[in-house]
Amino acid sequence: MPTIPWTKLADAEPGAEVVVMASRLEVRSLRHVPGFLRASLVLLRQARTADGALGVTLRAEPFKRTFWTLSAWRDKKALYAYSAAEPHKSVMRGKRAVMRGSTFVFWETKAGDLPIDWPEAERRIAENRAES
Repeated sequence: MPTIPWTKLADAEPGAEVVVMASRLEVRSLRHVPGFLRASLVLLRQARTADGALGVTLRAEPFKRTFWTLSAWRDKKALYAYSAAEPHKSVMRGKRAVMRGSTFVFWETKAGDLPIDWPEAERRIAENRAES
C-alpha cells in the first residue's frame, strides 16, 4: 500500500506552536497485517474528524509488518483526547497482543512548518529507538 498523503485538516496561525506525533508500529506476523491495516484505516478516519487535529498521514509497509503514522495537533490535550476516545482506545487495546514493538515520538514545531516530511519523522523515530 502506498503512503496516504498528508491531509490538512484545519488551519492554525503559522507562528503557533503545535504538537507533532510520529509512530512506528510493528506486528508480530504477516498474518496480522490485514487486520492491523483495517484498524489503521478506521483510526485514520477518526483522526480526520478529531477536534484539534491539523493534519495526518499514514504509511504501511505490509511485507515488513510495519505501519507508520504522522500527525499534527493543536496541542497535547487534543492529541490525548483523540487517543482516549473510541474507537482508538478499544482498537489499540485489542491490537496489543499482535504488536511486536512500537515507537512514539512527540515534538513541537510551528504550524507554518507543516506538513512534516517522512524523512524527518523517520530520523526522530530512529534516534528514539537508538536511545532505548
